[in-house]
Amino acid sequence: MATTAASKPPLVQKLRGLTGEVVKFGIVGLSGVVINFAVFWVCINGLGLASLRSNIAATVIAIATNYLGYRYWLYRDRDAASRKREITLFLVFSGIGMLIETGVLAFTVYVLHLDSHYEQLGAKVIGLAVATVFRFVSYRTWVFTALPEPGRAAVADAAHAADAADGQELAAQAELMLVTEQISYAKAE
Repeated sequence: MATTAASKPPLVQKLRGLTGEVVKFGIVGLSGVVINFAVFWVCINGLGLASLRSNIAATVIAIATNYLGYRYWLYRDRDAASRKREITLFLVFSGIGMLIETGVLAFTVYVLHLDSHYEQLGAKVIGLAVATVFRFVSYRTWVFTALPEPGRAAVADAAHAADAADGQELAAQAELMLVTEQISYAKAE
């Protein structure tokens, strides 16, 4: 089914919506960054944990707080019918983001041998930046899926019904052709 120009929101409107989403994502993410860095600093300096262990502990705590912000503030209007699926995907993509962040930190410490606490913080900033882009795309695309707009849902349902009707009509025509073939074979015998 063809989409009319009137049913598509203009590009400017889409960009405004995306800009607001990016700002809110940044606010939730910034709170997670503050928590992440604070826990990392306490683990590395106060508890004397190794940098990778400290990073994993800090990231896990930040992931938990970020989920609450994303679910109940940024993406509160998104489909929440399947929380088990949502949480599972959130944890999977957050885990991948954590691997990206920890990978950059490990490369910095164990390959480049930049192991002062400030160098580790710098590596953490770079890893977090790369992981943040990955998380933003993943969360908005697969985790917090948008509810269909009421008008678009009706159009999609109508298109699906039309496709089903076309499929039934096609099947009826195919059956008629088969019956005709069988009759012509029976006459030939």
